[in-house]
Amino acid sequence: MLGNSIGILNLWTYLAGVVVVILLPGPNSLYVLAVAAQRGVRQGYAAACGVFLGDTVLMTLAAAGVASLLHTQPALFFVVKYLGAAYLCWMGLNMLRGAIANVRAARAKSDSMADTTVAAPKQVDADHPFKRALFISLLNPKAILFCVSFFIQFVDPGYAYPAVSFAVLGVIVQTCSFLYLSTLILAGYRLAEHFRRRRRLSAGATGGVGALFVGFGVKLATATLS
Repeated sequence: MLGNSIGILNLWTYLAGVVVVILLPGPNSLYVLAVAAQRGVRQGYAAACGVFLGDTVLMTLAAAGVASLLHTQPALFFVVKYLGAAYLCWMGLNMLRGAIANVRAARAKSDSMADTTVAAPKQVDADHPFKRALFISLLNPKAILFCVSFFIQFVDPGYAYPAVSFAVLGVIVQTCSFLYLSTLILAGYRLAEHFRRRRRLSAGATGGVGALFVGFGVKLATATLS
């Protein structure tokens, strides 16, 4: 089989697992979707590139043996975990505050005229989408857990060139991630047109995204290596 010839164990099981993990909602994909809806396709892909780089760094570190270090020194994982959780909660709370402000603005506007085309409220801090997406990716314990508990299990320890095996596994992850994020970017761009016409609808979407980010932060704060 192809997988065995390049030091990969259970290639089809790995591929199925990657698809499931990528399709699960997470802060990386949600941020890319929000940036695309707010700033358009180009900036959406800029955020996606930040995610790709962050995931590549994590997979490289896992291949270099950092996964074992996190298991033997769990305090390092806890530091990353709580930093990531705090950052996601901070972003979520800011979005919730923005949603409340925009609901109030919509109510004030409706007192004088019908709800017509207005500027879309700010959903996320998208001034530097690449850098922010990279930061979210590197501090995302979900991605760290994937590299520590899943990614490294499919490399044959007896294979002479493990770097080749890790590279192929990484390409599979990034290809699936690119396809998924591209779908989200195009969908987000189309949704933005509807949000720009309705301030209240956009405020509701902002609040929903903010609540999800807070939820991700709380969930990631309770993540474990086991």
